[in-house]
Order: sequence, then structure tokens, then C-alpha cells
Amino acid sequence: MNWKKSIRLLALTIVWNAGSAFATNDFDLVVSKDGDGDFTTVQEAINAVPDFRKNTTTIFIKNGIYKEKLILPASKNQVTFIGESVEKTIITNDDYASKLNRFGEEMGTTGSSGFFVFGNDFTAENITFENSAGPVGQAVAVRVDGDRIFFNNCRFLGFQDTLYPHGENSRQYYKNCYIEGTVDFIFGWSTAVFEDCEIFCKSAGYVTAASTLEESPFGFVFLNCKITGSAPARSVYLGRPWRPFAKTAFIACELGEIIKEEGWHNWGKKDAETTATYVEYKNTGAGARPEKRVPWSSQLTQEERAKFTLKNIFDGWILREPLNIESK
Repeated sequence: MNWKKSIRLLALTIVWNAGSAFATNDFDLVVSKDGDGDFTTVQEAINAVPDFRKNTTTIFIKNGIYKEKLILPASKNQVTFIGESVEKTIITNDDYASKLNRFGEEMGTTGSSGFFVFGNDFTAENITFENSAGPVGQAVAVRVDGDRIFFNNCRFLGFQDTLYPHGENSRQYYKNCYIEGTVDFIFGWSTAVFEDCEIFCKSAGYVTAASTLEESPFGFVFLNCKITGSAPARSVYLGRPWRPFAKTAFIACELGEIIKEEGWHNWGKKDAETTATYVEYKNTGAGARPEKRVPWSSQLTQEERAKFTLKNIFDGWILREPLNIESK
């Protein structure tokens, strides 16, 4: 048995023990910082994926800190990353919006991204994605433009603008993930569902800043999530509208005392109060105060909540059935 095959079988054993959905599959490529895989960097593995391949390419990433600025091009579809462990497989970068690039120009919010996901049908499991720049303004860990994107058991670490679901026609599903930040740390145009996730607010601020298109029926949807954090009590808004038709829903979530009683902010845009769609349904916890919410938000009826299924939200695309959350 050659050494590369041995590494793949070892990796397979690790993932099998972790209970991954990919436990019965072998891996096409292995990334290891210590040189006992196919590549020592993640970007090299991405580059090795054939353009417009019609089958899934599975890349196993061994434990390690990979300081890289990654790009998954639109020509690299059906790529799957599987980390050895979510806490020890870390992809990190420290760019930020006001940092100067090699031309002496500010990078801007988009330029600060540590990982650009342009390819469709991308999946990542058991990986930490981090922007380690600190509290220096906008600093994106991951920007996602591709369609049918799935993150399972991943962490997204940062401060302002941590996670950027950017693509206007992008559908994204985040399952069992941890996402932290301060201001607008989940923001963008995409249709994205966050199910069974922990959303950690590190300071006073805003969880979301959606910029949903007017014609998009759904924006950001949080199902069975826990909103926690180290922010002071009643110092965090659930969201504010980056664009007029922002749409955000929190359904059967546990809202900590960090959430402000009014819940939502209009970003100083009075007109947005008539165009934005901010809704909740049967949330619990000290931060769930429906009677105190701003009057231009609403609590869903049971009939309205029934429309928030993965099949409807994702317009037919569904990877996994949602948990039974109706009883909560």
C-alpha cells in the first residue's frame, strides 16, 4: 500500500469515528501542513481540481493553521472540504477593509475576505474559518457567491462583517455552525438558512444586515438557533436593513438577554420600516419580548410560519430534512 493511500485510509478512519456524512467515501485529495498529504496548502488542492468536473471532488484537510487567502473559482464546482476537526482545522487570514493593498489602495470590505466561494455545490464540514484582524472595522472571514452551498459543523470567527452571504441568487445552508462577531456580522443579499447554530455576539451591535432583493421571498432565516454572547444585556439588535427590502426571520430560537427589547433597528432609514420584513415565531429566552418589539416587525402566525420550510426557502433545493421544530 503506498503512503498516500495510507494517509487517505487514516483520514477515513478519523472521519468515520467523528460520524461524518462522508464516512463511507474515500478522499480525492489530502492537505497536510506536515507534508504527508498531496499538498501543504488548501489553495494548491483547489487548483488541482479539474475545471467543470461533473463529479464531487472531496478534499480532506488535516489539523493545522492554514494562513491563506483562498479563492474557489466559479469553474470549480462540486468541491467538498472535510476538516479533521472543527477546532483544530483552521483557515485564517487577517486582511481588513482599511488595509492597503500592494497598489496603496484600501482593500474594502470585499477585498478583506479570507475565502471567496464562487463555485456552485460547495460543501464544508468540520472547519474553522477565521478573520484574525481583530476589531479594526470590516474584516470578512468568508464571502459566498456560489449556489447550493452547505456548511456543516463549521465555525466562523471575526468581529465586524464576519460572514458575507453575497450572491444575489445564492442559496446557502448552515447547519450546526458557530458564528461570532460584533456589528453586521452576518450580512448580504443571499438566501441563507441557519439551523441549530450558535450565534455569539461579542459586543453591542447588530447580528444581521440583510440586503435582500425585493423579488426574493426569503433572506436570512434562523431556525432553532441560540443567540448568545459576551455583549452587555440588551445591547444587540437582531438586525438592521443594509438595503430597503431586507428580510430576516428568527423562528423557534433561544434569544439571550443580550437582545434589545425593541429587537430591530431601521439604520436611520424611516422608509425601510415599510419595506423591510423582520419576523419572529415562538422564540424563547430573556431576549424574546414580542410585546416590546418595534411595531414595524411582526410575529408570524402558524399559517405564515408553515411557509418557512427548506423546500420553499431554497426553491426545491434541499440537502437534509429539517428537524421537527414545530413543537418548540
